[in-house]
Amino acid sequence: MARRRIGFWYRVVVVVVKPLLVVFTKRDWRGMEHIPAEGGFVTAVNHISYVDPLTYAHFQYESGREAHFLAKSSLFKIPVVGRIIKGAGQIPVYRDSADAALAFRAAVEAVERGDCVAVYPEGTITRDKAMWPMTGKTGAARIALTTGAPVIPVAQWGAQELLAPYAKRPRLFPRKTMKVLAGPAVDLDEFRGRELTADVLRGATDRIMDAVTELLAKLRDEPAPPRDNRRKPKNAPATDADPAAAASDHADAPADTGTSAAAGEAVDSGADAPADAAADTGTDAPVDAASDTTLDTAKPVTSPDTAKPATPRPAEDGAA
Repeated sequence: MARRRIGFWYRVVVVVVKPLLVVFTKRDWRGMEHIPAEGGFVTAVNHISYVDPLTYAHFQYESGREAHFLAKSSLFKIPVVGRIIKGAGQIPVYRDSADAALAFRAAVEAVERGDCVAVYPEGTITRDKAMWPMTGKTGAARIALTTGAPVIPVAQWGAQELLAPYAKRPRLFPRKTMKVLAGPAVDLDEFRGRELTADVLRGATDRIMDAVTELLAKLRDEPAPPRDNRRKPKNAPATDADPAAAASDHADAPADTGTSAAAGEAVDSGADAPADAAADTGTDAPVDAASDTTLDTAKPVTSPDTAKPATPRPAEDGAA
């Protein structure tokens, strides 16, 4: 499949970042055949490090379908950086603002015009002690059920070795292997065509997170814990950057680490909002911020009866 035309600023980011990833990381990529060749879709990805938006975006770009992330609105006001991320088609999330609903509408519009919208359903780097995915927020499910688009589950592992959760300095050597595995579209047929109630959204979200967790178990080659043991995101005080402490369920992301990867900061810090059940007010949930601010509180709508078809890619798994 020929690569879709990308904008100037997205290409600038690729030219700058891709060579660094090629030099400093190794890659074990699988499941690219599940990335749709055409049509809009949502990817639901687990979150393990500030740097994993870059390593995951590398995989997504090489699949021929670049990802568009949600990013906190304040980044769009930074000279140069704001122009780049806006030009690259990233989606602003407005925190504690009357414009909060714009993130959801922008994500829906992006999917409807045929783009890939990447969502971290956990809304933050996992705080599970063993770094398994936590309970997801409902943003990815709401976008998919509203548009009829497929949700492609994606698991990644290895970025936490390059930059430990909430750490400030990367460990570049020896080179770390970035493992990414995409799976087939999550079966959400039983939820489509129904009013998007809390129960429907929760059921669809659990189905999505089950698929992501199953893929991660394959990457890690170990059994995943049962769904009932899945940790729910919540507030917790920030800790030091020790990998063990940072991975614990008592760690929390600081609003701004100051030296964290720009991409991770764009999608993961400082753009939180009231949670879906008015019980989760974490401080770093912008990737799924649409679910926090508007997706879980919006008026119920009815999803399309059937999902929009997506043309599958030919098999092209491989590692570089």
